Amino acid sequence: MTDQFKLPENCTDMREVRVGVDTTDRELMALLDRRFGYMRAAARIKQARDTVRDEGRKAQVIENAQADAAERGLPAEKIAQLWDVLVETSIAYELVEWDRLRS
Repeated sequence: MTDQFKLPENCTDMREVRVGVDTTDRELMALLDRRFGYMRAAARIKQARDTVRDEGRKAQVIENAQADAAERGLPAEKIAQLWDVLVETSIAYELVEWDRLRS
């Protein structure tokens, strides 16, 4: 998409809003790509498969996201649910990568 996006407070019509949403979604995908790169790095670095799942770290990551969402005035409980899915997906991905690297 070649349209220049505007920040939400500067949008005056739905076309601008949609361009902003689509641009933001692409940026989020780039960030997810980087986050999953860290999962690949963790799979490479961790020596034992049973260290991939770390419930304490999972709880900390979700709590951090929930607190950040609350500070921003976002729906903190729903963000915590999203992060739970994100972290579980990341763990599953890391396990696949851990196995792939050692097969």
